[in-house]
Amino acid sequence: MTYLEFLSHLRALPEIWLLVATSVVMLVDLYSKDERKRLTLASAQLTLLVCFLLTVYVLYESEGTRHVIFNGLFVSDVMGHVLKLVCYVAVSGALLYSQQYMAERGLLRGEFVTLLLFSLLGMMVMISAASFLTLFLGLELMSLCLYALVALNRDSALSTEAAMKYFVLGALSSGLLLYGMSMIYGATGTLNIYEVADHARRLAAAPTDRTFLVFGLVFLVAGLAFKIGVVPFHMWIPDVYQGAPTAVTLIVGTAPKLAAFAMAVRLLVNGLPELAHDWQQMLALLALASMALGNITAIAQSNLKRMLAYSTIAHMGFMLLGLLSGVVGGNRLNADVAYSAALFYMIIYVLMSLGAFGVLLYCSRAGFECENLEDVKGLNRTNPWFAFVMLVLMFSLAGIPPTAGFYAKLAVLSAAVNAGQVWLAVAAVLFSLIGAFYYLRVVKLMYFDDPKDATRAVGARGFGVALSANGLALLLLGILPQPLMAICFIAIRTLN
Repeated sequence: MTYLEFLSHLRALPEIWLLVATSVVMLVDLYSKDERKRLTLASAQLTLLVCFLLTVYVLYESEGTRHVIFNGLFVSDVMGHVLKLVCYVAVSGALLYSQQYMAERGLLRGEFVTLLLFSLLGMMVMISAASFLTLFLGLELMSLCLYALVALNRDSALSTEAAMKYFVLGALSSGLLLYGMSMIYGATGTLNIYEVADHARRLAAAPTDRTFLVFGLVFLVAGLAFKIGVVPFHMWIPDVYQGAPTAVTLIVGTAPKLAAFAMAVRLLVNGLPELAHDWQQMLALLALASMALGNITAIAQSNLKRMLAYSTIAHMGFMLLGLLSGVVGGNRLNADVAYSAALFYMIIYVLMSLGAFGVLLYCSRAGFECENLEDVKGLNRTNPWFAFVMLVLMFSLAGIPPTAGFYAKLAVLSAAVNAGQVWLAVAAVLFSLIGAFYYLRVVKLMYFDDPKDATRAVGARGFGVALSANGLALLLLGILPQPLMAICFIAIRTLN
């Protein structure tokens, strides 16, 4: 290896650091006798901080250009760095929010922290994948860690059942994805995503039969749809969200969604742009079905975690509006705006989901799970400030101004209208109005009903500050969304 090659490989420094540091965290936990795992958690947070700084350094050093390293297996670009930075924030928040909840239930063990960090490593590999091989490796590393996290409470039959469903359906979706990749490899003769794009372009220009390529694309989209969690591949989401400990539900519902979004962008936008007409039609059906089923079914839920699960399905449908609006009749003029709207939506969704589950964790305590609608009754009387934070989060999830959720929905709807998908945008607005009902119902219970239990919840040190910052960030990003939107636009523009 030459000196220049060595320097170029330093673009994977955050991943290298995370792998080494997580191994060290395991050793630290092995010799730590503290039941509260303070040293282990502090080591994990320090690991994430260093990852954040290294990613910022690599982003600054790359000067906004794309670099493919490790013989075409790994790509370093702006979109990857931005998604990784948000993943660090989500995982750090998950560790902070989960500390007291897991400790009170005897689940705060070293396995929880190390599995979470290894799943983050899988997400980072997925986000920077430049080959089908790397993508699948990262996906399986992330997924296997998440399966184990869902089953962490071994004494709970509900958690065990949720983990089994997640594992079986996850294995099925991985098989679909792998089969689709093998079909595309057979049609193009390469595993490199950028080389697949070149071969697909030549096949599209030549008078040859593309059936083999499109057949592989169908399986690829099916596998992606499961990982993102859209209809009809949504079956696992409500059961996993309800069955897993709330802290694990928070993890499953945040950072992995960013990795799944990156996988969709790498495979469809980077790898198969010439088949955009085919995969955009598939995404349109998935988006419409997800918004319909997610919003309508959520109304019937009395369990908050299941309600948020169906809400997730609906939000992923909204995100797909951006992805399916990039190419219009072979014209890519709308691509940067549409894909950056989808990226912005995903970042805002992760912040909303992080905060919503964070409030549920804050209101839970030993012997009490805050997971039903009646559990938030009268929250304004016992915790006025966190009732306000939950109000902001519910307004943002519903898409009510001046929250960030409103601007995120407006951005993807504008992209859909500009792409000529007016009927889809109208349907999205109608389903969003339906969805507002179950979000506003939570606000009504917090402010107008008598509390079920007058006991005031007390979170761990720093919990309240972080949760408050989480809620206020959504207000600030709703009033001033331009800086983040500009970052998303630059990230997408530098993809190719």
